[in-house]
Amino acid sequence: MKNRRIVLASRPSGVPVPANFRLEEVDVPELAEGQVLIENLVFAIDPAVRGMLDDVRSYMPPVPIGGLIPTMVLGRVVASRNPDFHEGDYGRAFIGWEEFSVLTPGAVGFENVRIAPDMPLTAYMGALGWSGITAYVGLKRYGEMRAGDEVLISAAAGAVGSVAGQVARLSGCRAVGTVGGADKARIAREVLGFDDVIDYRAAPDLAEAIRAAFPNGIDLYFDNVGGETLDAVLPQMKAFGRIPVCGMISNYNHQNEPYLLRNIWQVLVNRITMRGFLAYEAADMLHEAEDALADWVRKGQLIATENVTTGLEHTPEAFIRLMSGTTTGKTLVRLREDISTLESLKVGQPA
Repeated sequence: MKNRRIVLASRPSGVPVPANFRLEEVDVPELAEGQVLIENLVFAIDPAVRGMLDDVRSYMPPVPIGGLIPTMVLGRVVASRNPDFHEGDYGRAFIGWEEFSVLTPGAVGFENVRIAPDMPLTAYMGALGWSGITAYVGLKRYGEMRAGDEVLISAAAGAVGSVAGQVARLSGCRAVGTVGGADKARIAREVLGFDDVIDYRAAPDLAEAIRAAFPNGIDLYFDNVGGETLDAVLPQMKAFGRIPVCGMISNYNHQNEPYLLRNIWQVLVNRITMRGFLAYEAADMLHEAEDALADWVRKGQLIATENVTTGLEHTPEAFIRLMSGTTTGKTLVRLREDISTLESLKVGQPA
């Protein structure tokens, strides 16, 4: 059996370009005991992968030249040597851009996914997948969110931020989002229901815009971007405020020249708890998060937004659009046209 996959041809400088990627064909390996072979159906395209394309130490090892581009995959089981998986089940794990994947126990996100018949497959890689789970556990466990909190979400129209703002509101909090651009601001207000939205591209003074939105200060800042936004937020935090750090997308394309924080001393002044987190480390909350998110989506209380590209060969294009800041909602790649999507809730331009 042959497997088409996309590997790293060269390291990007800034925003990736098509020449950084190469499509190749390899043999599918034989399964070892405990492993599962899936035919991939959907990729979750995440900005954190950009950091792995540089030869820089991070929480995941850098991708070597010629190495498979990593991503979270969802696929149907076609062969199994694992008693927890049977042919026809759905497997999910952090593997890569390829048509077939061998899932191994111990892989990040390795699980047999419970697919509900009334939910499209793409939802399990967005609002009901690790983006939604990240929003849920980031707020509730690492952000210690409480009803009545004043909450700021950066990248509020993105995959995680769009869910986080809605989870905050559904939990009895006031949710304000930062976005880049008028169209994203409209979506955050009219589609996602944020209480207020700050367009950092239109704001003459970002710190002043945040101060105006939070005259009494911020209880919880869910950070997806780092950089200038984090610097502007720090002085606006209330005493004993919490900052769960989900991502720092503003630095991903410029890891060798990161934004230098000027206000980090506010962590001491306001006794702020600031903590980075990886959602898969909260495995004990997985089913709680999945059940709560699915219930909200079914009831129409949580709007799941996604932009969908079709075809393995178009995966680099989807990633480049994401890293260029032009996408809204969860960026996904489905490998075939017949894979179900959230058609009625889709935001963005499918390819």
